[in-house]
Amino acid sequence: QVQLVESGGGLVQAGGSLRLSCAASGSIFSIKAMGWYRQAPGKQRELVATISSGRTNYATSVKGRFTIARDNAKNTVYLQMNSLKPEDTAVYYCKADRVRDKLRVSQEYDYWGQGTQVTVSL
Repeated sequence: QVQLVESGGGLVQAGGSLRLSCAASGSIFSIKAMGWYRQAPGKQRELVATISSGRTNYATSVKGRFTIARDNAKNTVYLQMNSLKPEDTAVYYCKADRVRDKLRVSQEYDYWGQGTQVTVSL
């Protein structure tokens, strides 16, 4: 079983910064991609940023303000969020795509973290 544990959320004023972390643990053989998604109240979950084999992808709304990075040795993904805006307020979820377990390397599964709240005030 693989678990994703997020940390780093909180309350920040507009213009401030936060850094989210997500560590994957368990019997992990490999992870194809990792990413961050967010869901604001009354809205659908949306992609924020993903990283795979060093290639990154960002939502238009966060380009130039957010940076995603990954430490493959630690199975950890980070999201540095700068110049935060009130509209960035949401629950942020970490996702690991196409995870292979050491005991079942031929099978791939996706996993989600439990979410961490980010609130940006005026």
